[in-house]
Amino acid sequence: MYSDDAAPGNSGEARDRPVSQKGAMSMASVNQASINQAAVVAELTQLAEQYERALGENDLDTLDALFWDSAAVVRFGATENLYGIDAIRQFRQHRPTQNLARTVSQFKVVTFGETAGAVTLEFCRWVEGEPRYGRQSQMWYKFPEGWRIVSAHVSWLG
Repeated sequence: MYSDDAAPGNSGEARDRPVSQKGAMSMASVNQASINQAAVVAELTQLAEQYERALGENDLDTLDALFWDSAAVVRFGATENLYGIDAIRQFRQHRPTQNLARTVSQFKVVTFGETAGAVTLEFCRWVEGEPRYGRQSQMWYKFPEGWRIVSAHVSWLG
């Protein structure tokens, strides 16, 4: 792990300087029974499917509602790095609005306890008459107001 100033591509100290792990949870301390509880997986799966529909329909209100309304939320896209909900909203306002539907495969949901989960998938989308393959990962956290995406990454293959 790297601090902000030591991350690859940033100026600063040597990039191999580790960030403090004080207080970090080890996998040995994770209660295995809390991983992938059926009800939590079902809840997060339903929200991920709602996100996918909203993405294909360019439903900006739903997309915004599913992302954490915070300056700390991050979305790494195929061609952009977005830091904070304002940057994510601005990107969505200016992206293409046609032909956004995609076919999803390898859809996976893994939850940790009742408040954290990861959603990963592969997708195929037709762009200019050609199939384009990509992948997406999202980290979700359940706040008092509900589940929100706190970090997302989308990239094209090849």
